Amino acid sequence: MNWDQIQGQWKQLKGDVQAQWGKLTDDEVDQAAGNRDKLVGLVQEKYGKAKDEAEQEVDKWVAKH
Repeated sequence: MNWDQIQGQWKQLKGDVQAQWGKLTDDEVDQAAGNRDKLVGLVQEKYGKAKDEAEQEVDKWVAKH
């Protein structure tokens, strides 16, 4: 799945995002709205990860879908 598809199916994937990154609130997941950079930033902020580490996590999540 690519990011265009993820953006189009964001409402269906919200639960998967929250299952993967449980520290993200409903509002934060809504704020990301399928935007990769926003999601990476939220993962980075909430989990104290380096940007490249957060990007790798998000890319692995995308690869599973």
